[in-house]
Amino acid sequence: MVVLFVGLQQNFFSQNFDIKEGTKRIVFIGNSITYAGTYVSCIDTYFSMLHPQKKFEIINLGLPSETVSGLSEPNHAKGAFPRPILNERLDRLLIQTKPDLVFACYGMNDGIYLPFDKQRFEKFKNGIHKLHQAVTDYGAEIVHITPPVFDGDDNNSYARVLDHYTDWLIEQRKTLQWNVVDIHYPMKKELESQRADNPTFAFAKDGIHPNEEGHFLMAKNILIYLGARELDQSDTSIQNLIFSYPDGDQIFDLVKKRQQLLKDAWLTFIGHQRPKMNTGLPLEEAKRKAEKLKLNIETLVKKYKSTQVTP
Repeated sequence: MVVLFVGLQQNFFSQNFDIKEGTKRIVFIGNSITYAGTYVSCIDTYFSMLHPQKKFEIINLGLPSETVSGLSEPNHAKGAFPRPILNERLDRLLIQTKPDLVFACYGMNDGIYLPFDKQRFEKFKNGIHKLHQAVTDYGAEIVHITPPVFDGDDNNSYARVLDHYTDWLIEQRKTLQWNVVDIHYPMKKELESQRADNPTFAFAKDGIHPNEEGHFLMAKNILIYLGARELDQSDTSIQNLIFSYPDGDQIFDLVKKRQQLLKDAWLTFIGHQRPKMNTGLPLEEAKRKAEKLKLNIETLVKKYKSTQVTP
């Protein structure tokens, strides 16, 4: 497996994805890590600040607990509810949001935190194939994101499960010409590097949900995959890039506020089977409030327009 991974990294490390001209609406789907949304807000802030002429509309539709595999633990949420399945809402999501491009980050929940099992692995692969087909049948492009690193206290058993899931996704670049961006192994490498100096270092206190630093690293690797030359240095972080610009921290905060406002409204509007979620504002009201935030963001961006990097 190690040899396979090294080969995959050598073959595909330099792969990039060019967002097509005319792409406007970009939708992110995934589980609670995507719903938390810091990495999505980072990506939104990057394009809002450095490439405002592209006018991307980025919508976060991550749903906590969700899987593509359709699997759920018998005691999930202490037996309160089974894990929601992406397939239940996917058609509605595509029809309602009308995306040009979809980013999908699944895998963390799909092995349901148990040791590797071929049947569970097949469920994951089948779910990813159905997702891919549904998006392409709709007429949108899709980029798969490998799952973040798992760092829980299970003697690395589940971490190896996610290695398997990641390797399979990366392999689809060659076998099926899929667009796949790897965040898993860069996070794993950084985790090992940090622990060489600080054995207690962690991206996630619970082993699953990355902290802000973890989300920043996820965003950096996705943006590099999208051709962000400004970040293609090992010592350049997304937060340093954003916050080095005038009002960068304020822009980031406004983007996060806008993202939170819209994702809860969109999730409720589309519908889902995950209880105990924020209802959010009615969608049209949320859009009106989001538009005001967008204008505030654009005003701040114009302050340093002359210093933007030419795309």
